[in-house]
Amino acid sequence: MHLRKGTDAPRSLNAATLFGVLAGIFTLLLITAIALLVADQRKLLDSVTQLRTQALPTSIEQQRLARNIETLRLEGERVLSASTPQARQQAMFVVNLMASHPSILGNPRARDIATETELFLTRVTRGEQGDSAVHAEWAQLSRRLSLAADDISVEAVSLARGEVATMGAVIEGAQQKLYATLAITLVFVIVLLLLMHRRLILPLQRIDATLKTLGKTAPVLDLPPGSLHEIKAIEGAIGQLHDILQKHEETRDELERLAATDMLTGLNNRREFMHIAAGEVARSQRYGRPVTVGLADLDHFKRINDQHGHAAGDLALRAFADLVRSTLRHADTAGRYGGEEFAFVFPETTPEEAAVLSNRLRSRLDAMVIALPDGATLRMTLSIGIADASVRSLEEALSVADQALYEAKASGRNTVVLRPMAGLSILPPDFDH
Repeated sequence: MHLRKGTDAPRSLNAATLFGVLAGIFTLLLITAIALLVADQRKLLDSVTQLRTQALPTSIEQQRLARNIETLRLEGERVLSASTPQARQQAMFVVNLMASHPSILGNPRARDIATETELFLTRVTRGEQGDSAVHAEWAQLSRRLSLAADDISVEAVSLARGEVATMGAVIEGAQQKLYATLAITLVFVIVLLLLMHRRLILPLQRIDATLKTLGKTAPVLDLPPGSLHEIKAIEGAIGQLHDILQKHEETRDELERLAATDMLTGLNNRREFMHIAAGEVARSQRYGRPVTVGLADLDHFKRINDQHGHAAGDLALRAFADLVRSTLRHADTAGRYGGEEFAFVFPETTPEEAAVLSNRLRSRLDAMVIALPDGATLRMTLSIGIADASVRSLEEALSVADQALYEAKASGRNTVVLRPMAGLSILPPDFDH
């Protein structure tokens, strides 16, 4: 075999170096962006704390103060418009209460105008001012009270609005940084995909196309130069690969056969049986056809090993495997499930039909006499559990078959137990029709 490469190839790059540099650049940019986002998050948390601990409480106090001033003004109106002395005294009591309220006393502007209002209304109540001067002076005081309440309300709203605006600015800045981070990530992904496509995927596709032409004729390989050092190493190894494939073709076939076959009995091993059975169950369920599975166990097999030795046990297992091959149909699949336990799958077969086949196998084994090299003979019996697999997964069906096998053992062995979708059927020993 010959391997021919392109000439005048550019100097190859090491994949680890190339992608390491890209990853380092991206990581640095990402860490920077994350650090900026964390800083914005801290600012936002500070603004929220400021709003929660200072701005909102202050705003609420200001609103309460404005409401108290407005209450003071309204009660002053009641003092002037009261029709009875009692009503005037009640209104005046509220005026005195509002004028001495802690929120008003804590604000110099509100305290001054509240004190002035209280004194004015006190004089009016005592009759120390004439009616003509009262209404003119009260109009001015009422307007000043309204303006003071409005100004304080506006200040309260402005205080909260300022903190909210600060939070909005921080959020907007963080959003822009997040967009920038996403853009950086997107650019990095695009660059990475382009580099992978040009320097990795395309060379690998060319190598794959060449590998598909490899065969026993040992063709000449005309591979274009790869841009990555690792690709060139792969290209150089293709020649060795072809030689190895030629030398080990027969070995590979033998290994595949051994991997699927039980060495002692020649039946499918458990892994291969599960693979074949899964395919049969899936096919049957896809087309709505019947399929049945079974588990069988040689009764008292340990006695054979104990009384006649393991060589006799191996001979008995091989004899049983030959009986299985001669009894089951070509479409049926058998496998050694483990030890003296065997598994079966019966495609296009109802549980009742599979029970007939299983009972036939059981009865033939019951009648078979196995001659041992030392002149002794031995006989074996078989217990079998049958389960419908047309509406179950393979694992569930095998579990049900295992339960049926347990029932067969418990009922005296040398029998076939059918466990359909509901109920349990123990077949008599002479059931074979």
